[in-house]
Amino acid sequence: MERIQSAIQKAREAREQNAPTGPIDPEMFVAPSPLQEDVPSRGEQAWADLPVQDFNRRLFKKARIVTHEPGEKSGAFDAMRTRILHELRKNKWRRVAITSPGSGCGKSTLTLNLAFGLARQRDIRTMLVDLDMRNPSIERMLGVKLKNDFASALAGESSPEDHMFCYQKKLAFATNYKPAHNTSELLQGKDAARVIDGLEARYEPDVMLFDTPPLLTCDDTTAFLDQIDCVLLVAAAEASTVDEMKICEHEILQKSNLLGVVLNKCQFLDRAYTYGY
Repeated sequence: MERIQSAIQKAREAREQNAPTGPIDPEMFVAPSPLQEDVPSRGEQAWADLPVQDFNRRLFKKARIVTHEPGEKSGAFDAMRTRILHELRKNKWRRVAITSPGSGCGKSTLTLNLAFGLARQRDIRTMLVDLDMRNPSIERMLGVKLKNDFASALAGESSPEDHMFCYQKKLAFATNYKPAHNTSELLQGKDAARVIDGLEARYEPDVMLFDTPPLLTCDDTTAFLDQIDCVLLVAAAEASTVDEMKICEHEILQKSNLLGVVLNKCQFLDRAYTYGY
């Protein structure tokens, strides 16, 4: 295009000066070729290569997964999803760790519901990584028996893709089927950071969710905080204490950002306004 514009300008100047324009390069005026078909981006191709996993929807009820389809039960999670996306976009964040003060707060259930809710968004690609490697539960809750061992990928012993699958090419999972050893050291290692960075670069997800261990039961989550952008803290009504929440907030803010706090398992509010059951 620049060559064509230059030739036209020279011809105009020559005409104005009554001088010969000289030979015109016919290649400058060759009609452009038809537009080629869109070539998938690097991220799109990586998603296309992931194996697709179908789920037994009847098991979702047992696992309290309700956001795979729109409805009254997904309303509270959808509202949370919208607020989270707003904060992520505003702050240009992508990596979200989900944790709780102790066990039994429902963080893994909330993580899965948030993930499936995000998958219903047309232009959002989400990756869920199971980093609760002392007590992995994502495979079990999804009802799959793939025997993935993402911990070995974090240790640099295997490829991350060996332990990943996706749902509708918009929601990817990296899972573990058994507990791992030395998890705190594993999460602090250079291999783990390299693997997580590689996943983000290769798949270009809009949101990366990390299901991490309860913050006060071990140091795994604390060891990983410098690898993420923000933390969603899940508290259980009548179980999590104010002192626990203050300790968690302090620990999180030392290395990352507190995205918000979710009150789960609350029996005294309208169910439409709670994020759990």
